Amino acid sequence: MRSPGYCRGMTGPETAADPIASDLLRYLQESRERLVSALDGVSEYDARRPLTPSGTNLLGLVKHLAGVEFGYLGDCVGRPGPTLAWVADGSVWDGADMWATAGESRAGTVELYRSAWRHSDRSVAELGLGAPAHVGWWPEERRDTTLGSLLVRVVAETAQHAGHADIVRESIDGRAGADHDDVGDAAWWAGYVAKIEQAARDAAS
Repeated sequence: MRSPGYCRGMTGPETAADPIASDLLRYLQESRERLVSALDGVSEYDARRPLTPSGTNLLGLVKHLAGVEFGYLGDCVGRPGPTLAWVADGSVWDGADMWATAGESRAGTVELYRSAWRHSDRSVAELGLGAPAHVGWWPEERRDTTLGSLLVRVVAETAQHAGHADIVRESIDGRAGADHDDVGDAAWWAGYVAKIEQAARDAAS
């Protein structure tokens, strides 16, 4: 699911001149696309239902990261994005950003996330990695930082949640990560898993 006009399509003067910014945005875009692609082909119910004891779900991960990008790479660098209802009413601190209500459509949530990509990428292009940033909800001694530091944080968090999405999707219908089909067929994977299981049993005994 390649999305034109974002990271690889950016031609802003800052990212063109800064290979570190370009690399960070490239890795961020790969994780963004990987996360959104985990929704491909799943039912409305499976996109939303909790699949871990802590409630992790696919659409909630997308919603959460939309807020992360608008917050860290928008509000915190003086480029506020749209007012997100769960931030405005404070329910974000009770986990309201980690799941989608029945009234929040899948298409709308994904588009919100894509609009966060565009907003974040423009922040980097227009301000640069050295731009000052202020994170009001962090401990006072750490609140003043830079856009570059926050971009690294967003890259790491997005990659983490993209990995979560891979595992959650695999638990729904067995579809694994991007490299799964390149490694082997169903028989190969069954044998591979059996070897791991046997090693675990041998170690336990």
